[in-house]
Amino acid sequence: MPKMKSNSGAAKRFRKATSGRFRRNKSHRRHILTKKSSKRMRHLREDAYVHKADEGLVRQMLPYA
Repeated sequence: MPKMKSNSGAAKRFRKATSGRFRRNKSHRRHILTKKSSKRMRHLREDAYVHKADEGLVRQMLPYA
């Protein structure tokens, strides 16, 4: 059987954490940054986990993760 393809968009956005869950970056960091406070920007730098309800979908898109 041929290899399954990973969803390339998902591969760029999600990575597997050591706990087995998927990590993601937070949004709102691309443009219009001047009005955002440094505290807000600092918190947006931190990684977040994919919500449990969406984990199955991410797992399907990344079969080898």
